Amino acid sequence: MVRLWNTATGDCRQTLSGHTKTVFCVAYSPTDDQIASGSGDRTVRLWDVVTGECCRTLSGHSGQVFGIAYSPQGHQLVSASEDTTLRLWDMETGACCRVLTGNGHEIFSVVYSPTGDQIASCGKGGIARLWDVETGVCLHTLTGHINAIYNVKHSPKGDQIASCSWDKTVRLWDVSGGSLRVDIRGHSQKVYAIKFSPKGDQIASGGMDTTIRQWDAQTGECLRVVRGHADTITGVAYSPQGDRIVSGSGDNTVRLWNVESGECLHILTGQLGIIEGVAFSPQGHQVASVSRDKSVRLWNVATGDSCMTLNGHSDGVGGVAYSPDGMQIATGSGDRTIRLWTVENGELHQTLLGHEEWVRSVAYSPQGNQLASAGGDMTVRLWDLEDQECRLILIGHSDWVRCVAYSQRGDLLASGGVDKTVRLWDTVSGQC
Repeated sequence: MVRLWNTATGDCRQTLSGHTKTVFCVAYSPTDDQIASGSGDRTVRLWDVVTGECCRTLSGHSGQVFGIAYSPQGHQLVSASEDTTLRLWDMETGACCRVLTGNGHEIFSVVYSPTGDQIASCGKGGIARLWDVETGVCLHTLTGHINAIYNVKHSPKGDQIASCSWDKTVRLWDVSGGSLRVDIRGHSQKVYAIKFSPKGDQIASGGMDTTIRQWDAQTGECLRVVRGHADTITGVAYSPQGDRIVSGSGDNTVRLWNVESGECLHILTGQLGIIEGVAFSPQGHQVASVSRDKSVRLWNVATGDSCMTLNGHSDGVGGVAYSPDGMQIATGSGDRTIRLWTVENGELHQTLLGHEEWVRSVAYSPQGNQLASAGGDMTVRLWDLEDQECRLILIGHSDWVRCVAYSQRGDLLASGGVDKTVRLWDTVSGQC
């Protein structure tokens, strides 16, 4: 799952559900209004930060998606996959504009340079590569690690690349020549996560030895060892102000740390699986975390409001969405019902019946007068919220339908399912 956390209070703000397998990576757009997530279901999903709705599903990879990154300008997204390719996506159209091949091994991580003209990637073969975004040509191949490289990051100035590996090391590379600058040693087991501080003077790393280590980015000297997690560190990130570090772990917790003292400020609990990745929003008012419990959560940093508990479903809840005006919440469940709740008081407003299997996803139209639902009965249903009746049943998927999302105008609905297809429907006629 992906969760957003309030860094001041440690409260969870929102949960985004839709992926059908483990979520491995998450990234904020530069404008802070969108989140991208990559999953073992071979898709990249784009989420609206305000509403929590899935606004687009990017399909094309033939293997699990392990890494994603937005370009600094936000007009492009790159994804890295088990299928050994990198894909560049146009954020305006959602189309794949280039496929980068030649890695030879599954790719774990990818990142843009600060100027957006280069991409760095790393993977299982123990090699990092620098790519020209415009031409797709591999500019440099960085060799030296003796085991899989799990993560790479550009320095804020773009003159360095940091890589971390299962060989227990962190390495700093010169971008212009592709040469090794510093070989950093100190971790006693595999290193999974690295991140430059906003000023580029420090690097944080974490791995299987359950420690977070802060390093001088010029000399490689270890500045501090932070302990507290009880299992592998899977993700680290600095706040935009550089005064905090957020970390995710195999102990199912997210922690916030003071950079100067190493003090643990908050322990964020509630997710039921390994935390696969963490990220601060560009303004630092939100934290996103992704977990193997297959959900996405957004947490309100500004208010730290506690989440309301809505009781009524008799089985697991598989989908949730806010109405556009924020006054209502819709939930779908294994009890085959959709329930509409009043946000202000948490009271049950209406129960919609019709699905014959688990309801996995729900979405409001932009106008708020219609609701779409998808479920294990292989159907998508459109509900009139004024009459509270099912208006259309959309049939075409050959297996469970896992997610639905409206276009911005509300005239199209996208659905995705276990049958590995994404379908676009006309919301007036019901035609695919």
